[in-house]
Amino acid sequence: MPKPEVTLCAGQGRIPVCSTIVTLEESGLGPQHFDVTVEWQDDTVIVTVSGELDLVTAPQLSESMELVLEKQPAGVVIDLSKVGFLASAGMSLLASTHQKIAGSTGFAVVADGPSTGRPLSLVGLDQVFGIFATVDEALAALRAGNS
Repeated sequence: MPKPEVTLCAGQGRIPVCSTIVTLEESGLGPQHFDVTVEWQDDTVIVTVSGELDLVTAPQLSESMELVLEKQPAGVVIDLSKVGFLASAGMSLLASTHQKIAGSTGFAVVADGPSTGRPLSLVGLDQVFGIFATVDEALAALRAGNS
């Protein structure tokens, strides 16, 4: 029996970035740990993700982002500094979240290192939204309007 596939598309403008992903079976595979925490600093929200951000865990982050965006923050920082693996489903979620709030809300991602920063740069997302080494750098960029 063929495995079901999911096509995820995200991008800005006329050129979407799409990935076809084979869904995981109920095999017990998945991250050992995944957590999303939300912290507000004035009218800016910091969403910290830890664990593996992949096809299995991206829906949990998506749900968290929907709840956060309902509160209409002035700025959103997604902190991936505690993410050990970033799959295309996670990158697609970042791109679609940025596209959803573009123009109305500042958006920055904290991703430094081979597990997060490098994949985001390789697919060109560093040209779509700001990627920073620390939360403080991301917050400073949002305050300065550089996101």
